Amino acid sequence: MPAMIIGGIKVTNVSGNGTVNMGDVLQIAPKSTTKTNSGAGGANSGDFLQTNTFCSVVNLFDPDVSDAGVKGNN
Repeated sequence: MPAMIIGGIKVTNVSGNGTVNMGDVLQIAPKSTTKTNSGAGGANSGDFLQTNTFCSVVNLFDPDVSDAGVKGNN
């Protein structure tokens, strides 16, 4: 389905294997995956950002061996 964008578009950063799509697409599949552990408000991004966190606990225990396979996407 076509989309009409009225106004500005702000792309701050696209690095590595990032994807920016501006039109119709059937499927977008990741070429690589990473896992990041961060506390509350640690991965927020924006122009006017304010976070208020009293306590933040990150559970780093990961019982499974693998999370997402992307071999077929390369």
